[in-house]
Amino acid sequence: MTTPGSGKRVQPGPGQESVWDYPRPPRVERSSARIEVRFGGQLIAATSSAVRVLETSHPPVHYLPIEDFLPGVLKPVDGSTHCEFKGAAAYFDVVAGTARSPRGAWTYPRPVRGYEDLSTRAAIYPAQMDSCTVDGERVQAQEGGFYGGWITSMIAGPFKGGAGTWGW
Repeated sequence: MTTPGSGKRVQPGPGQESVWDYPRPPRVERSSARIEVRFGGQLIAATSSAVRVLETSHPPVHYLPIEDFLPGVLKPVDGSTHCEFKGAAAYFDVVAGTARSPRGAWTYPRPVRGYEDLSTRAAIYPAQMDSCTVDGERVQAQEGGFYGGWITSMIAGPFKGGAGTWGW
């Protein structure tokens, strides 16, 4: 795994992707990887039908079908943000047992053209969960708490999000 640095592209190793090869504006890509999310001591979501949003300098953000979350785990909350590419985001508190992650997940209920696959899916901030895995590999959360990218050994950086990276 790679941590934020000077913003200079790290040469990817065999089988790796470089976030510096991802497009801007971002691309939505279907994924058959097995995604699992644990929170509050339980498995709250599992799917092999996620999509990834790939954007220059960012680790992938995985959007899981809302139907693949345990019922009642995603609690809609007030407020929204706006992405220049995807449109207005709506948020969820993630609740499992007595554990609560305020605004720990989001979706784009009416995304702009080209991002329609996000309308029935939710993304999770991995830093706020007990664990998130991609094909059994535990995810490292993207630094900074704003973007919600999922870093695995298959992704080369450096990654936007940490201190000193906002101007990249």
